[in-house]
Amino acid sequence: RCVNNAAEASPHMGQSWTSLRTMMAYSVATNRREAVASAKIRLGSTEALKWYRLDDGVMGGRSSTQHTTEGGALTFAGMLDTRGGGFTSVRADFAGGLKSDALRVRFRGDGKTYKVLLSNGQGGGPWSNNPSWQHDLPTKLGEEQSVVLPLAKFVPSFGGQRSRSHAGSLNPKDMAQVGFMLSLYLSDGSPNPEKTFVQKGTASSFRLEILGVEET
Repeated sequence: RCVNNAAEASPHMGQSWTSLRTMMAYSVATNRREAVASAKIRLGSTEALKWYRLDDGVMGGRSSTQHTTEGGALTFAGMLDTRGGGFTSVRADFAGGLKSDALRVRFRGDGKTYKVLLSNGQGGGPWSNNPSWQHDLPTKLGEEQSVVLPLAKFVPSFGGQRSRSHAGSLNPKDMAQVGFMLSLYLSDGSPNPEKTFVQKGTASSFRLEILGVEET
């Protein structure tokens, strides 16, 4: 599948030789081959979702993602570098679409605000008709949380900005990819505040433990 709405990088990202070399070396195909399975995260008819990383290296940024599984749960962690970048994420494809009208997510975070992503798994972009549907996921430092996210509250987005051309809600049966993202932008396109993201012009570690995702 093509990557949906991958680019949520800073509008000031420079086209330096360093960033160009990073872009040329970055391989989404390799990331997919190195996907890791998480048995406690199941959607549609897929029993154990296989997660691959997608971060701003695809556009020459310097952020990095290390994702691992233990006990069936998924740890999404790494380094977010705002100096020429702006996002990190993990994605997983699933089959069969969604059959309910909400997702229940159990997680333990670091105080940052992440996003949950849903899409049809096809290519996205400003001239595409395939948005990334997004919902903010605020976290509390070290605290296990469980939230129910109504699908009707997911916001259509392209490149970190809300799409005004997609009225209404997503179609659950069309969904084929789920993801978690830490980004410069919240789901409505507004800036992610430094207190729940990363201080501008710096790099910072992040960690989100995804303990379970299910339809409800």
